[in-house]
Amino acid sequence: MKKVFFSALMLASCWVKAQTVNSVTDPVEWVNPLMGTDSKVSLSTGNTYPAIATPWGMNFWMPQTGKMGDGWAYTYHADKLRGFKQTHQPSPWINDYGQFAIMPVTGKVKFKEDDRASWFSHKAEISKPYYYSVYLADHDVTTEITPTERAAAIRFTFPKTDSAFVVIDALDKGSYIKVLPAERKIVGYTTKNSGGVPANFKNYFVLTFDKPFTYVATWKNGQLTKDQAEAQENHVGAVIGFATIKGEKVNVKVASSFISPEQAALNLEKEIGGSSFDVVKGKAKAEWNKELSRIKVEGGTSEQVRTFYSCLYRTMLFPRKFYEYDAQGKVVHYSPYNGQVLPGYMFTDNGFWDTFRATFPFFNLMYPSMNAHIMEGLVNAYKESGWLPEWASPGHRDCMIGSNSASIIADAYLKGVTGFDIKTAYEAILKNADNEGPLTSVGRKGVKYYNELGYVPYDVDIRENTARTLEYSYDDFTIYQLAKALKRPAAEIERFAKQARNYRNVFDAETKLMRGKNKDGKFQSPFNPYKWGDAFTEGNSWHYTWSVFHDIQGLINLMGGKQQFTGMLDSVFSMAPDFDDSYYGGTIHEIREMQIMNMGQYAHGNQPIQHMIYLYNYAGQPWKTQYWLREVMNRLYSATPDGYCGDEDNGQTSAWYVFTAMGFYPVCPGTQQYVIGAPLFKKTTVTLENGKQLVISAPANSETNRYVKAVKVNGQPYTNNWFGHNELLKGGTVTFDMDAVPNKNRGTADKDVPYSLSQELK
Repeated sequence: MKKVFFSALMLASCWVKAQTVNSVTDPVEWVNPLMGTDSKVSLSTGNTYPAIATPWGMNFWMPQTGKMGDGWAYTYHADKLRGFKQTHQPSPWINDYGQFAIMPVTGKVKFKEDDRASWFSHKAEISKPYYYSVYLADHDVTTEITPTERAAAIRFTFPKTDSAFVVIDALDKGSYIKVLPAERKIVGYTTKNSGGVPANFKNYFVLTFDKPFTYVATWKNGQLTKDQAEAQENHVGAVIGFATIKGEKVNVKVASSFISPEQAALNLEKEIGGSSFDVVKGKAKAEWNKELSRIKVEGGTSEQVRTFYSCLYRTMLFPRKFYEYDAQGKVVHYSPYNGQVLPGYMFTDNGFWDTFRATFPFFNLMYPSMNAHIMEGLVNAYKESGWLPEWASPGHRDCMIGSNSASIIADAYLKGVTGFDIKTAYEAILKNADNEGPLTSVGRKGVKYYNELGYVPYDVDIRENTARTLEYSYDDFTIYQLAKALKRPAAEIERFAKQARNYRNVFDAETKLMRGKNKDGKFQSPFNPYKWGDAFTEGNSWHYTWSVFHDIQGLINLMGGKQQFTGMLDSVFSMAPDFDDSYYGGTIHEIREMQIMNMGQYAHGNQPIQHMIYLYNYAGQPWKTQYWLREVMNRLYSATPDGYCGDEDNGQTSAWYVFTAMGFYPVCPGTQQYVIGAPLFKKTTVTLENGKQLVISAPANSETNRYVKAVKVNGQPYTNNWFGHNELLKGGTVTFDMDAVPNKNRGTADKDVPYSLSQELK
């Protein structure tokens, strides 16, 4: 009988999961912010945390399970919460800055993070982008949080007790706190950071309570002093207390500023003022629904809809706004580069090595006005530091390779994003392209070799040299495209056109793979194409060989033609997931994530190979693109705590899913084209910023009908394997006729393939 019951239960569960969703009216309710939170150092399923925030907000809030300073600040498998933290963390590997925490406790005064921690359960936890609630069992307190861009409303529901407390932890590395009982207020600052800040960096905070304090204490470096209202030291905090009746709600309003205490108070007044918790919550929900509703999907399973909107939420968190509004309502920012308060926009917390691929192209399609502000912020970063950032948090950080800011700026301008100083931006691009910067991630490491030899040599003590060559070559292509649009001198245009073909210098005809090359022109030996790192960045030759975004036809030619090219693509999936981790001295999490996914050498959990599946479109076999895209979406994504197959990385891995679910992807930012895949839903309605609607219709779409039989654009047959950006901006209807068997005739002609530089420069 028990077996019958469980079988019926499993069938019911599968039926619920497979239910078709025909309409989405409240998309934020489909988002699971816990997607990707069941991660650890050795294995990432996203390395995310539940960000309680507004889109691109300056401040996020999060429940904190990890110790202070631990990048894995919230992990799904944890049992206890240590506090609720204002956070600016873009990645556990980059860690946090400007953070402080608040925590309710009852009974004895407990202010140290381990002492104040409480058991909690996900069964008593509600996590939404605009609202978080959790029951703290050890204190019998429910905490609720709802955000604005620079502030938050927090509500504690206490039991009946004469010993209800709230702990404010300003953390270490230098902090200050002051309790103002007459005003029911706490002010202070934190300087805690992980690098990339000027000497005068501070995050000033202000908290106001709706209940008088009957207890006041502060602490310095672990020593609590009752009735002392002010403290300044390496690590300080405060405790305030009161008596409560059962079910009493104590409201806290909190804001911060990187500019000044006065600006923090102004942020609080402007963004919350006298509004109640529920009013703030309603506004935050409406803000998310406004943005998420720009793309409405229907005709997918409930799990597919949850995954889609959870990924869409992640694309709208970073880069974060790092600017504020002064008393006159003007946009100002504290510069994370020179420490001054200056006019204009600033954004931060982004690694362009990841996000140039799909996140920023997504902004250019869906949020061009927002991206214009981001571009202005890049110009300001250059003016204030002398360099374009490649990984900022909040200032320059030494992480990853490439000079992919060129791609981001070029793609924005070439796709019609205006309202920023393109002349200064181009000046900055040229400086980056011709100089090594103060950090290896800024400018171009090895640029002297690259400009003289056409590649960065393997044997000159520059790590990840072949990956650098490939990324510099692609970035030079985007500079070439931008230089043409700006009508730069012919010699300059020709220079970057030539350098855009430098990828050929590290292609080994014998193995048909990219390979390290020594200064004398000979390929490094011995060569192990399964070796991660060394000549490559977080990948091996099988991953980086495809990083010729701008000239796939050129790569096809190098490999000996379409048949050999598609055979190499097929090999990625058919090979065993073998690896050589000797460069790292151990198996890094990116390797482990590839190994366990049962997709051969395909390492979707890291960025270098994420565009590869689309490359069948360039070689006459688009049906293989269609097959493998659905496999990746089905097998490697879900709206669950283990829902990603590697680091989510500032929206990039999510943007891949969003684009792919819509049916196309920007393989080569810097061109006007999106390469066609196959849509996931029966219908997707996209409301563009210009007011036009793009409807992507695939009425026969299903789990079995994953292949594209035919495409029509506004009722007319369409054979190209790509869509044009400007054509999509006009709106209209794209209809996919889907089938259970591949159409091996559509999209196979030479005229159907997407752009390659070799088509332009014979």
